[in-house]
Amino acid sequence: MTTLGASLSHVAPGEVDLAFAARPDLVQQNGFVHAGVLAAIADSACGYAAFSLAPAGCDVLAVEFKINLLAPARAPRFVARGRVLRAGRTLTACRADVFGIDDDGAEVLVAAMQATIIVRSVRN
Repeated sequence: MTTLGASLSHVAPGEVDLAFAARPDLVQQNGFVHAGVLAAIADSACGYAAFSLAPAGCDVLAVEFKINLLAPARAPRFVARGRVLRAGRTLTACRADVFGIDDDGAEVLVAAMQATIIVRSVRN
């Protein structure tokens, strides 16, 4: 997330928002933020949301996700809002919506991810 310039803008149990600004090195040939960047930020938002509910001594890994790219990502700022849909002992279902935010604060949904996250024990 450091490479993307992302930062936590909201953290609560089962909820994490990651924000970042568009930069020239994050866009593709048409000037839109690259789909790989959107997938990475959505994946991290889902993972952190799941991690916020994981027991002590555990970590999380994505085991699958699907992303829908809904609109060109051409805003100056973005936020990925990760939310836990259902937390289980082993698998957690999450969703992340990625919004472009213009200079007036108006939001446009540019991507939606559905992810399954595994909660696993960390062995020392």
